[in-house]
Parts: sequence; C-alpha cells; structure tokens
Amino acid sequence: MSLKEQLNTKNLPKHIAIIMDGNGRWAKQKGRLRMFGHENGTKSVREITEACAEIGIENLTLYAFSTENWKRPKIEVQTLMRLLISSLKSEIKTLQKNNIKLNTIGNTTDLPNKVQRELLDVIEQTKNNTRMTLTLALSYGSRDELLNTIKQISIKVKNNIISPEKIDESVINEHLYTRNLPDVDLLIRTSGEQRISNFLLWQIAYAELFFTDVLWPDFTKNHFYEAILCYQNRERRFGKTSEQLK
Repeated sequence: MSLKEQLNTKNLPKHIAIIMDGNGRWAKQKGRLRMFGHENGTKSVREITEACAEIGIENLTLYAFSTENWKRPKIEVQTLMRLLISSLKSEIKTLQKNNIKLNTIGNTTDLPNKVQRELLDVIEQTKNNTRMTLTLALSYGSRDELLNTIKQISIKVKNNIISPEKIDESVINEHLYTRNLPDVDLLIRTSGEQRISNFLLWQIAYAELFFTDVLWPDFTKNHFYEAILCYQNRERRFGKTSEQLK
C-alpha cells in the first residue's frame, strides 16, 4: 500500500504551512550557485501544491520570502524577485486546472512594482477558484504582523471603536494578515533545521510540527504524505487529557 493510500481522508489537516528550506545547500552540494537551488525548488512547490489539491487539503501556506530575506545579497534578492514573476506566469495554468485560489500575506507593498502587478493579476484570475487556497508569505515576518495588529487595535481603542474589555482572540485574529484563514494544523520544515524562523507565531499555537532532513528541492509527494501520516498518528489534545478526548 502506498503512503497516499494509507492516509485517513477523514483526518486531514485543514491548513498546512511549510518553511521551504535548503535550496542554497542543495545547490552547493551539486557545485552550483544558490539560484540553481531556488529554481529547482519551484518544482517542489508545484508538486506539493498539486498533492494538496489531490487529497483534499483546503489551505496551504508557503514561506516564500521573509522580511529578513531582504538582508541577503542584492543580486540574490533581485534574482528571487525575477523567479517569482516567472513562476507566477508559468503556474497560472496549474492553478486554474486544479481550481486553486492564490492568496498572499505580508508587506507585499515592499515588493517591486512588477512583482506586485503580477501577483494582483494572478490573484484576480483565480479569485473564484474554490478547491483550495494557496497562500504565499512574501516579505512576511510574524513579529512584524503582530506589531501591525497591535497598532491597528490601539488606534481603534483610541478612537473608541473597540473597548479594551472587548479585546479577545477573535479580535486579534480579525486584524492579522491571515484573517481569512484557519489556524495552522501542521507546520513542516525541510532541510534539518528545527526552528520557526518568525513564521506564523500566533497561528501555530496548537500546530503539530514536523521537521525533516530532506532539502526542499528533493521534497516529494511521498515526503509530504509521510508528514501527514505522522500528523494523523499524533493525539491533538488542545490542553485536555487523553481521557477527556475519549
């Protein structure tokens, strides 16, 4: 029985987030420049996105470019932006074929104008797709998101739009970039690193974490199914005891 056939389709995570790590190391192992790794990493993006659609995952969020990534060498950032544009243009057919809606989170206004225009175009073309939502975290940092959320709520409190006593988790959720997404059920990080790297800190409060040594360009559907099987074999208690769940 294949890994895919072992999946319990009645216990799939509604929202999977992935830290796609290891492109640079993958390229270095092959004696190539870092961008060779980034280019090959797009193949894994396509494969995992299609896998999600096939088995019924409703939401997939990919950490594509962090706020900290702006600190990388200028030539690498420029190449990443060009790769993003070309990927959006080439993958629109895949999104439409699989009925996938594109979404973004982060400070996208910091992106080059050409990238912003391409993003808006694909978002517009896919806005009525209903099978799955693919969210790209671009110029995203969770601390930045939380800081922005606090500022928004503070302004509303100052203007008597919200009273401090009414601030709860739902109010905070409504002001996050991910306001239209459910909390993350499963967070996957490739390449062997075991840290969160400022990604969806609020949204992964009760997520199951899965770390793998596989570098992102080598991450296949079978590796993905393995992560979901691991998720399905865990007991999610949300603070309760095993006896209470039973």
